[in-house]
Amino acid sequence: MPATQPQQPVADPALLTRAHVLPLAVFMAFMVLLQLLGSLIEWKHPDAPWWRQDPAQFIYPLQTLVSIVLLAKYWRSYRFSWSWRWGLLGVVFGAVGIGCWLLPTTLYDAWGCSGKTTGWMHALGVVARSDGFNPGLFSNPLAYWAALGMRFLRAAVVVALVEEIFWRGFLMRFVCDWEGDYWHQPFGRATWRSYLLVTGLFIFSHGAPDWPAAWVYGSLTYLLCVWSKNLGACVIMHATANFLMGLYIMAYGKFGLW
Repeated sequence: MPATQPQQPVADPALLTRAHVLPLAVFMAFMVLLQLLGSLIEWKHPDAPWWRQDPAQFIYPLQTLVSIVLLAKYWRSYRFSWSWRWGLLGVVFGAVGIGCWLLPTTLYDAWGCSGKTTGWMHALGVVARSDGFNPGLFSNPLAYWAALGMRFLRAAVVVALVEEIFWRGFLMRFVCDWEGDYWHQPFGRATWRSYLLVTGLFIFSHGAPDWPAAWVYGSLTYLLCVWSKNLGACVIMHATANFLMGLYIMAYGKFGLW
């Protein structure tokens, strides 16, 4: 008589929920901390120490490291289904999506704009985007490259993972069946409710100048998700987009995009 195949253990729904929600929740808690510290200790003065000139220079690295620890802790709870085919498509979607995101501020320069824009231009994100996280605060080369490296690690790895794990891995399922066992919902199931809620929340998690671009980008990510049924492809799309955005920021001084 053939041996009986052991049953696969059933994942703990509470554990899955913590694994998908907690990393982003902690990540966002650091953003709240940055807002509080910024109002208390920030001092834009040449004689101020670096951590007072821009508190993000130490909050972001701390946020990155804590998020990596949480992701490592829950790594076995994620199902990325990495695939060359869908991964390459994720790269294409990421390049197209971030191209749409960067177009408004590129037009700001191409049209010779200066100062603050108003009306439809401001509403569509045609703004300078020059004031933000700038590693040029550090004159020491080691400190400069360390700050820049941590910034890319945060944007292209940590943000891509914590956001896609939450938006696509958890929230798309949750809004389909929040009164039942939403973990039985298949990954990438397409419904109007999940599209409107997930994409809408993604839009409003960004600043107002990014809302039009966030709608385009969020819609592209939703399309990739329901088409590929592959969380890894969504992560690769987000990582590609943020990495290319970082290169653009450093090439053109658009530090407000960080």
